[in-house]
Parts: sequence; structure tokens; C-alpha cells
Amino acid sequence: MASIGTAFNIATGALEADQAALSIVSNNVANANTTGYTREVPVWQMADSIQINGITYGDGVNMTGPQSQRSPVLQQSLDQQTQAQSDSAARLSALQQVQGVFSSSISTSSSSTSSTVGISQDLSSFFSAWSALEANPTQTSLRQGVLSAAANLTSDFNSAAQQLSSQAASVDHQSAGLVTQINNLTAQIAKLNTQISSQSPNSDAGSLEDARATAISQLSALVGVNQIQNQGNSLTLTTTSGAVLVSGSQSFALSSGLVNGVTHFFDSNNNDITAGLTGAGGSLGGLLTVRDQDIPQMQSALDTLAYSLGSAVNTQNEAGSDASGNPGTAIFSLPTSATGAATQISVIMTDPNKVAAAASGDGSQNGSNATAVANLATQQIVSGDTPTNYYSAFMTSLGSLVSDVQSQNSFQQASVTQLQNQIGSLSGVSLNEEAASLETLEQAYQAASKTFTVLSNVMTAALNLGVSTSYA
Repeated sequence: MASIGTAFNIATGALEADQAALSIVSNNVANANTTGYTREVPVWQMADSIQINGITYGDGVNMTGPQSQRSPVLQQSLDQQTQAQSDSAARLSALQQVQGVFSSSISTSSSSTSSTVGISQDLSSFFSAWSALEANPTQTSLRQGVLSAAANLTSDFNSAAQQLSSQAASVDHQSAGLVTQINNLTAQIAKLNTQISSQSPNSDAGSLEDARATAISQLSALVGVNQIQNQGNSLTLTTTSGAVLVSGSQSFALSSGLVNGVTHFFDSNNNDITAGLTGAGGSLGGLLTVRDQDIPQMQSALDTLAYSLGSAVNTQNEAGSDASGNPGTAIFSLPTSATGAATQISVIMTDPNKVAAAASGDGSQNGSNATAVANLATQQIVSGDTPTNYYSAFMTSLGSLVSDVQSQNSFQQASVTQLQNQIGSLSGVSLNEEAASLETLEQAYQAASKTFTVLSNVMTAALNLGVSTSYA
């Protein structure tokens, strides 16, 4: 009877294990469309064997619990690529807006033609005005044309500089707004660490780990992070520069504040970590790269052009004589250095007769100084280049930067998609696979049930031996 009792235990264990496995399959099917859900599979383990009269007998199977089909290596790779892709995406979006400040043409949907506007055209018009004046220096309208062209040029310098400052302020505002989201996620991850360590310190935590992985992925899209596995199945998260964000059950909030009118970021010990976040991953890294590197470089280039051009024109005009025979004066108002020149440059000459078209000491009929100013268009007066070529190179550099970041982002997005597909093939729920598992488990359950029938017949036959009345 001991052997038959053991057989009943084996059948009972099989039924319980199959029932638990069927519940796992049912849960997979129910969460097939749940974002972040990781497919679970039953884990079978042979029950401890028993010995009867020196003979060892198996005691069936136990199910030790569901096991999530996740790969920490793939998941961390995905988080790292997400950081890089979010960084370049945020930078690309901001750079495309900056590029719009310097658009060299405007096209309307109703016309296939474009009209050229902006600093490039203003430079050409300005020097063309001087060329026209040299042929007829006594004509007041041509002198006024020089001042009008100068005013248009300075207006576009001012406008471009102001728009760059506005873009920098907008990016600054966007970056500051990410701190709350980052802190909310780190607090959530710390709470999940506590639950996981409490419930499953040495094994898979199922949906809790899914929730933590989802939160870390969301955090990776905002800021670059490093992960460290702790005892008790918890994690420590730091920024790529080492500032602690989460350590086990504790989260460490970031803060932000203005330094010289610009948002800076601080860790929980109030250390300024702004430089370490710049270009270090996530949307925050990309935004800070545009704010602290890309836009300042563009502002510097624009300032250099405005200052060098304005200084050269002022110097040449001061070397000639105006319509009254007096020495020429400055046409442009400029700061003492190139810094801020694009913002501050303006036309201070209001009287067209003050335009020094003639060379010093020559009569008002002379236009040689106007020729000298017009010739500045082909002279290397801006960092070893002509004004037009310098601006053209600047625009080419900006276009190349946008193109490079766009290519980088496309490559990173492809990498993210590839990793998502790999994780999906491992961790995603396939209804076809679940249907096959369901069929297999149902057959196993039916087989275990059939065992009961067989064992019942065996016991009935044993009880009926030598008895005239059958026992059922």
C-alpha cells in the first residue's frame, strides 16, 4: 500500500504542478499587450526521492515558481542605447530650431521659387551699395543706400543674436523641467528596490522587476545612468559622472538653481554636476550640449563676423573724407571686444553726407574710398577669411553638425529597435507559443487525472481479493 500511496502523491503533485503552470500561461496571455511585461515560464523540479526497503523511488515533480524570461545584459544594453539615442534626439531637435534662425531662403507652398534673405544677402547688398556709390559719390540717394544697407545688416545681426539667446533660454527651461521627472522616477525605483528585496531577495521578482526595468528605461531617456547590482536583488543607480541617484531603498534627489542666470544641476550633497551631465546621455545631456557648447560656438562666430566687419568698415571710412571734405567717422557702434558684438552692433551715422566716399584730401567728386570699402568684401578681414566666405563656412559647419547628429541619431535608433526586437523575441508573449504550451499542459493534466482512475481500479482489485462481494 505504501507504493500505491506514493503513486497517489505523485499524481497529486503532477495535478498541482500542471494547474500552477496553466495559471502562468493564462497570466501570459492576459498580459500579452501589457507594456514592459516579461513572459514567465514554469520551473519544474524533481521532488526528493524516497527509499522503501532499500529501493529508491521517485516522488514526482514540484513547480518552484514562475521564472521571467529576461536578459539583464540585453536590458542594460537597451538602456545604454536609449540614453545615447535620447541625447542625440534632444540635441537634434534643438539644433534644427537653431538652424532655422539662419535659413538662407524662404519657400512657400504656393510657389516653387525662393527669395534669399538674411545675413548672407545683407552682406552682398551692403558691399554692392558701396560699389554703386564709388561710381557716383555725389548722389545723396546712393549715400543713403549705404546707410540703409548697413541698417539692414545690423538688424539681421541683432535678430539672429536675439533668436540664439531665445533658443538658449528655451533649452535651459526644458532642461530645468526634467529634474522633477528624474526625481519621481528615482523615488519609484527605490521603492521597487525595497519591495523586491523584501519579497524576492534571491530569486526572480516577476512583475516587480518588470516595473523597475520600465522605470529605469524611462529614467535612461532623461539622463545618463550607470547600474550596479546589489545583494538582495536591489540596484544602485548613479549618473555617468558618479552622482548617486538610487542606492537600495534610498533615492537621492537632484536639484537645480541659477548660476549667472543659467540653470545648473546639483546632487544631493549640493555639488554642481552640470558639466558631468552635459553630453552624458538622456534628453538632459543633449539639451545641455546645445545650451553650453553648440549655441555659444554659434554666438561666438556671429560676434566675430559682426565685430571684424564693423571694425574694418569703420577704420576704412575714417580714413576717407565725407561730402564736406571732413575726415570720415565711424558708421557702426561696436563694443570694445567681439563678445556680444552681434547683439550690440548698430548704425550710428545718420547723415548720408558723412559717408566718406572720397579718399582723404580729395574732392567730393572722388570715390576711391568707396572703392576701398567695397573691396573689403574680397579681403580676409574676418579670422583670415573674407566676410562672405566666413559666413558661408559658418553655415556649412552648422549644416554639417545637424547632419552628423541626425545620422548619429538614426544609427542609435536602429540599434534601439534591434535590441527591442531581441528582447521581444526572448521576453515577449507569443500567443502561438502560449497556445502550444496550453495544449501540452492540458494533456499532462489529463494524464495525471487518468492516473487516479488507474490507481483506483488497482486498489479496488486489491480490496476484492478473496471477497465474494465486490468492493467499489
